[in-house]
Amino acid sequence: MREILGRRRRLRLRRKARPAQLDAALTCATAWHWPVLPGVGLNAAGGRGGRGRGCACPDPECAVPGAHPFDPGLLAATTDERMVRWWWTNRPAAPIMLATGGRAPCALSLPAVAGARALTELDRMGMRVGPVVATPTRWSLLVAPYTLEQLGELLHAKDWVPSSLRFHGEGGYLVLPPSEVGTGQVRWERAPLPGSAAPWLPDVEAVVDALVEASSSAPGGGSRLAY
Repeated sequence: MREILGRRRRLRLRRKARPAQLDAALTCATAWHWPVLPGVGLNAAGGRGGRGRGCACPDPECAVPGAHPFDPGLLAATTDERMVRWWWTNRPAAPIMLATGGRAPCALSLPAVAGARALTELDRMGMRVGPVVATPTRWSLLVAPYTLEQLGELLHAKDWVPSSLRFHGEGGYLVLPPSEVGTGQVRWERAPLPGSAAPWLPDVEAVVDALVEASSSAPGGGSRLAY
């Protein structure tokens, strides 16, 4: 009995000592079945203009430092526990990249200020939203998987959508908390419920409709959200 208790205690200690990135990556891959892979990360040198930390990729002018796949490439994204453990054991500070689309969540993103205002407006409208990822520059609303054909039909039916709205769909990616990238720390503005199965996700149609309505009803006819 003492030996069993000792093994359990050692297991708990190992879990407590496990890096936050690995723990989060394992949750995504094994509990939620979201395919992930490590992002390129940051180097110690300054970024463009000597500001902040630069991207570890070969491009000195990288527009999204640290926040994209490089080696391995996006097609390597997996839910395999052994692979995830190997990646983040060797690169414990690597950003967590979600390969969007297929069976994985997709996302819609807005500049941070616009995203915060839109989320407030969606709350006022009583719109239920899923997890929201926030970086210092952009906020991303996770939505249920959609195809490029579905997205095309949805946008074709709209007279107007905010010009700053980006779509992270099939073949795309999104950086997840608690990663650190060139623009700063990535966090959950609306976190998935702890201990739950795969987080609930709204349909993209409902979110786009609500964002368009929120943008249209904003001061200045929505112009404040279009950046």
